[in-house]
Amino acid sequence: MASTPWRKNPVLYEINTWVWLWSLSQQHGKPITLGSVPDSDLDALAAWGFDAIWLMGVWERSASAQQVAVEHPGLQTEYRQALPDYQPADVVGSPYAVHTYTVDARLGGRAELAVLREKLAARGMKLILDFVPNHVAIDHPWVQAHPECFIQGTKEDLEQKSDHFFQASDEGHFRVYANGRDPYFPAWTDTAQIHAFSPVLRAKVVDTLLDIASQCDGVRCDMAMLVTNKVFAQTWGERAGQVPPHEYWEVVIPAVKEAHPDFLFMAEVYWDMEWDLIKQGFNYTYDKRLYDRMRTEPVRSVIAHLYADLGFQQQMIRFIENHDEKRATVSLGPGRDLACAVLVATLPGAALIHEGQMVGRQIKLPVQLGRRVLEPDNAVIEAFYRLLLTEAHHPAYHEGEWRLRECGPAWDLNASHRALIAYTWCNGEERRLVVVNFTPMTSQGRIALPDFDLAVKDWILRDAVHQTEYERDGAEMAEHGLYIDLGPWQSHVFCFTPKPVVAAIPAPTPEEKPAAAVVENPATAEKPTAATKAQPVAEPDKTSSAP
Repeated sequence: MASTPWRKNPVLYEINTWVWLWSLSQQHGKPITLGSVPDSDLDALAAWGFDAIWLMGVWERSASAQQVAVEHPGLQTEYRQALPDYQPADVVGSPYAVHTYTVDARLGGRAELAVLREKLAARGMKLILDFVPNHVAIDHPWVQAHPECFIQGTKEDLEQKSDHFFQASDEGHFRVYANGRDPYFPAWTDTAQIHAFSPVLRAKVVDTLLDIASQCDGVRCDMAMLVTNKVFAQTWGERAGQVPPHEYWEVVIPAVKEAHPDFLFMAEVYWDMEWDLIKQGFNYTYDKRLYDRMRTEPVRSVIAHLYADLGFQQQMIRFIENHDEKRATVSLGPGRDLACAVLVATLPGAALIHEGQMVGRQIKLPVQLGRRVLEPDNAVIEAFYRLLLTEAHHPAYHEGEWRLRECGPAWDLNASHRALIAYTWCNGEERRLVVVNFTPMTSQGRIALPDFDLAVKDWILRDAVHQTEYERDGAEMAEHGLYIDLGPWQSHVFCFTPKPVVAAIPAPTPEEKPAAAVVENPATAEKPTAATKAQPVAEPDKTSSAP
């Protein structure tokens, strides 16, 4: 299946594949696998305007890793918090302890994935799958067949750090291997740590990714910074051996793109290493810094983040939740979650939306589980996302020019404008202005738009998310800036449209004058409805001070 170029600033949707198919099976009263997902459900996905679906967890899961997950005492608490009627049979194993990069037969296998990919493509959606560069399951075939591809330990390591090393048999010979880990957390005991500096390993990774690339349009690479030369050497020290002259990704990515030029690489990355991985070939990297700032830091920190080089920002993946993070309604709270959603959906770069985010789910599900609690949908949040993602699908956000805007005070001694985040998208005659009040207080300000050529006409400003309209005087906006008054965590997503000019009607001659209409009861005469009236925002009380 030939791949096509990606749209700029794509909107991506992450689905927990196993749980999704379980939910569909419950809904339709019959087993649903990848190839039998009903057309109505795929149509419903397409209606959101997603550019791609990330099917998280399609690869064959490890039986050994599943047993580790069942017995892990720390995970038991998480399972019961997410699934009150949890049973051990609910544990299907971690999707990040890959046994083989073969589509799990229990999900439908490779042939059914190909069927689903074709159906997604017919609806304008690409397919993204996982790749885990740092580790594989403890019973992956490579562990026995290619021990040189892994970090190995000693008998003493096994005795002293049994939670960081494990023993495996190789044709009657016992070897000690390291569990996969990052340097700041305990080891993942269901995984084996690959040796990122091994040329044999790198060649096998290229072959594996070439096979994956024949089945999808892109990969999300788990903890992609762990296999960089700097991090891998720091993590494993002498066990890593000599640092190679080329980075892992500088070998792997070009080899795959030579065969699949439009194949997309997206990286989960932390520790401010986004630029390092972009230079090594990634199309997009997680913007974890923006997520943290939106969640815990003041508005000035969020605004400062948006002053970064535009070329850099265009390669960020913005998000407010994913399978690793708490649900946005919980971590951000009501109001702030939707304000952040507006930013994520309309900033430069890719937007990542997590399954259930658009309907306000609150339970974070451990990735080892195969089913979830059926939470009720939040109709208010769903309606909000319907309008937001419909607007975000517009070409202005994918083909236009983005610009961060300065907000000035609405009047003297009112400093609340500092809470407003504002930026524009312009694409020919299409003009969009996004304004978010990023505080729990009401804020006012004025936004100068000198390049919008406002003075020559009057304008209708339609808020695409809140479905309201405002009439504004172009000359006044050009001279003083657009006045904004937003409540706590509220936003505007404005589309600027010139107000139609009503041609003057010549006065009738005496011969043309009609008889005067008679209104017997003026109270019954038709009045403009709310839908036909412009809704102006009242001018401020200029004696007020900042909240």
